[in-house]
Amino acid sequence: MNNYRKHFRSTFKLAYPVTIGQLGHVMLGVMDSMMVGRVGAESLAAASLVNGLVFLVVVFGLGITLAITPLVAIAKGKNDSEQCGIILRQGFLINVIVSVLLSIFIFVAADLIFFLNQPPRVASLAASYTQILSLSILPFMLFQNYRQFIEGLHYTKPAMYITLLANIINVFGNWVLIYGKLGMPALGLDGAGYSTVLTRIFMAASMMLFVMNSRRFSEYDPSLKFRSINWFIIRKILNIGIPTGFQHVFEVGAFAFSAVMIGWLGSKPLAAHQIALNLASITFMFILGISAAGTIRVGNAVGRQDPQRIREVGFSAIFLAAGIMAIFGIIFIVLRKYLPLLYIHDSEVISLAAQLIVVAAFFQISDGVQASGLGVLRGLTDVKVPMIISFFAYWIVGFPLGYLLGFIYKRGAVGIWIGLLTGLTVAAALFTLRFHLKTRILREPPAK
Repeated sequence: MNNYRKHFRSTFKLAYPVTIGQLGHVMLGVMDSMMVGRVGAESLAAASLVNGLVFLVVVFGLGITLAITPLVAIAKGKNDSEQCGIILRQGFLINVIVSVLLSIFIFVAADLIFFLNQPPRVASLAASYTQILSLSILPFMLFQNYRQFIEGLHYTKPAMYITLLANIINVFGNWVLIYGKLGMPALGLDGAGYSTVLTRIFMAASMMLFVMNSRRFSEYDPSLKFRSINWFIIRKILNIGIPTGFQHVFEVGAFAFSAVMIGWLGSKPLAAHQIALNLASITFMFILGISAAGTIRVGNAVGRQDPQRIREVGFSAIFLAAGIMAIFGIIFIVLRKYLPLLYIHDSEVISLAAQLIVVAAFFQISDGVQASGLGVLRGLTDVKVPMIISFFAYWIVGFPLGYLLGFIYKRGAVGIWIGLLTGLTVAAALFTLRFHLKTRILREPPAK
């Protein structure tokens, strides 16, 4: 237990800056919505539509960047500074290419919004906003590339500071470009898009300059002086990044299409769903920090070739996530009738949201375990089987069960949420079992 207490402290020390940074990313979107909402309901509706659609694409690119962290952590565990630098530079090359491809896809796909049966004005605003946001993918991916690099080296605070500062820049950019201040034209929703592009350019430039000019990273040669294309490292990054990207798409897609199903039930169930999901999303930021810390620490232990430490670090991250989310679950149950009042005063929506929040309380623990389990498996560079598990848990179990309970058995939004809960629970159990089996094999002595 003394070992686990030490691991809890070490994991939390790495995790909390990631958590604050993730909350900062969420606040970027929240402030965009709040400031765009003052322009009009059509602009807010267009922003909501676009953010959901673009995120489904961007999350794949995010998965590619996440491959950098475990590889750097493993190289660091081996005290191989040169390898760390090679991973950074080859990751830069990959992420530039992937981001350009994603940008082109998003820019071209913007015209498809007109076929989504949206009000004409909303569709027009959304298409323009989408094309502007496509310009922000490259700086976003470059920021992530350098962020994942230094996080693999156990430096999680710089990204937190840059993200918090980016919120100030984004709000100022929104104020100038959305409303037409300081002599600039009022661009409305498009102004929010341009502000996002400028903010992400600031984030990428700040992170790159920090890494390239900080003495603490000089031993890794973080410059852009490519000696050659290292196909071996590129394959390793893609072998981790592509399955991780698809895993994120499977998970995010399940939640997105569950929202579509709840929309079939009417506006009030959808409003209740948004309230419960927003609350769950806020607490999930804490787990993203633990998941990232689990990846870093497990990867470092892999590099040291220390099987016992791998298990202790991995399971301590899973236990810490479960404990924190259990506390949030209790808070959700106790405050289930009061939390919806932060969003709305419609009694029917509040009543339904309270029911969903109870499901979300149990959902918390499963979500915490699956996210942290996925993180520690990524630290082992084990991503292909987890990708298959994600598809099975969310699309073979969770999504169909949600439809069955919601529409065949007439349980409505609660039934759909029970489907999501079941999918998360299956994923959590299988990820944990997978980590146990993989690390037990590592501990077994070789056969004579």
